[in-house]
Amino acid sequence: MRLFDLLLGKPLATSDAHNEHIGVAAGIPIFGLDGLTSAAYGPEQAMAILVPLGLLGVQQHLLPIFGAILVLLAILYFSYRQTIEAYPNGGGSFTVASENLGDGAGLLAAAALMIDYILTAAVGVSAGVTALVSAVPRLHPHQLALCLLILMIIVLINLRGVKESGFVFMLPTFLFVGTLLATVAVGVWHTYAAHGHPIPLAAPPPPISATMQYVTIWLLLKAFASGCAAMTGVEAVSNGVTAFKEPKSKRANHALTVIIGLLFTMLAGLAYVARAYGVTAMDSGDAAYQSVLSIEVAAVFGRGWFYFLTMGSVLAALSFSANTAFADFPRMARAIALKDYMPRVFLLRGRRLLFSHGIYALTGFTALLLIIFNGVTDRLIPLYAIGAFLAFTLSQAGMVRHWMKCTDAKHRHIKMFLNGLGAVATGITLLVVLVAKFTSGAWITALLVPAIIWLMHGIKHHYTRINHETADPEPLRFTDLEQPLVVIPVARWDKITEKAVRFGLVMSQDVKIVTVETDTDSGFDETWERMVMGPIRAHDGPVPEMVQVKSTYRTVITPLMDYILSLEKDYPKRKIAVLIPELVVKHWWENLLHNQRTQMLKLLLLVRGNRRIVVVNIPWYL
Repeated sequence: MRLFDLLLGKPLATSDAHNEHIGVAAGIPIFGLDGLTSAAYGPEQAMAILVPLGLLGVQQHLLPIFGAILVLLAILYFSYRQTIEAYPNGGGSFTVASENLGDGAGLLAAAALMIDYILTAAVGVSAGVTALVSAVPRLHPHQLALCLLILMIIVLINLRGVKESGFVFMLPTFLFVGTLLATVAVGVWHTYAAHGHPIPLAAPPPPISATMQYVTIWLLLKAFASGCAAMTGVEAVSNGVTAFKEPKSKRANHALTVIIGLLFTMLAGLAYVARAYGVTAMDSGDAAYQSVLSIEVAAVFGRGWFYFLTMGSVLAALSFSANTAFADFPRMARAIALKDYMPRVFLLRGRRLLFSHGIYALTGFTALLLIIFNGVTDRLIPLYAIGAFLAFTLSQAGMVRHWMKCTDAKHRHIKMFLNGLGAVATGITLLVVLVAKFTSGAWITALLVPAIIWLMHGIKHHYTRINHETADPEPLRFTDLEQPLVVIPVARWDKITEKAVRFGLVMSQDVKIVTVETDTDSGFDETWERMVMGPIRAHDGPVPEMVQVKSTYRTVITPLMDYILSLEKDYPKRKIAVLIPELVVKHWWENLLHNQRTQMLKLLLLVRGNRRIVVVNIPWYL
């Protein structure tokens, strides 16, 4: 237990919840790291699409494409400020869409966001490892193993609590932002000093020769769609407003402003510096592959200490960017579970006041995704952004409906316009991204969304049926309060059996002690008269019935089950209590040596029995 406390921290009392709330400084790495680190791979995704145009084509079209992305980012910023203001208790897409557009729209947003959060975690980890293997190419064969190792580290940090994870992620976040802003500032200065033609300190790899003579609208749309991966994570702050200290909305909006401002500056600056230094994307399958960011930093500063500091911070920040998903996914899962569309276990707070089961679920899905795609970022990116933009669109449309209902809200027409503009812009972008990436893997997301909605409807239907069947509007009934028929399966006489028999005699006057006759003589018959019947006669107690069930094929469970089910038929109006003696051992591994038949019998009784069969554990603590 001490090791457990050392790894995950000591349990927190419910009364300590207010101490876990965070300020703006901690909120930036917790809810903004995913958005900020997208600056490390967003430009590369757009460049990779423009590669067939050659270096000149990339330089001509990169800035206009990112200009459009930055305009969209600004629209989202102003839209989500309204969402945070309107929903101080958390305004995630599911909540906003459900309350204003109905459960159908809410489930659509929830399914999209679930996929997006899982991809956020997978892309963050894989992009971090990509940065590492760019700096140390000999690690390339171990990319998947490194991804899974980093994922486990992130999980351990997150299980320690929101506040502690914020402190852990603060240093790599600010180091990442600082080194990239330094790269942008120095690169822009050198470009200005060299009149637009800076000399790289480390020459970028030669660009791939142009294979397309003419630019097509389709190619530009695909580049725009790929670059939109830089905007994932924008919603995170609105989903996690409740994590901030009071005044929650004000602090959340301050955090959002800092995050969007930094992301805007880095995206614009890195795109400009890449164009000035003639940097283009490389084939990710190339043995000497380097990320665009690696090439860009080397071109501005050379491959000295600052290069390795920057790439180290990129590795740490990208890897930890998965934390945005770990901070938001459990909160979203809880909001969905409150409406019975997800298992209710997601409502439970763990030992560190976290919704731990959401973390467990996200970890499993992320690990599975990394294994399937072998930890390669380029294979994951085509699945990305669809869910985010679908959630953006539904959230902003829901906010338009919200302001329509709030007739007394101040400046509601301006707010409605901002959210409406956000809904239209993200809706158009969603269509562009979906069409542009459909054959590259977006079709998988398009199939997963309705599948998840169907699953959530199934969970809701199950809970509705359970509530309907178990609801009892009648007061406590005192009719038919008959003692149960008690059945105690035993193998031999010992302290565990004695405890079960004593309890059975207290429960009922009708007790059946059942043994199974196999080819192995248990010796139970010889002790029955001396150890049971003698004391009963001496104390004039109720006499249990000794039942011996024959086993033709030396099995124990099947004859016991047949006997108990036959009692069920013979006593159609009576409850049957099956008392199962069970040894409770000290260490978990000792369970492998005991209780196998016990567990199987309990499972079969629960599965094959009806409502009149009651299973009672009789534990004996070793």
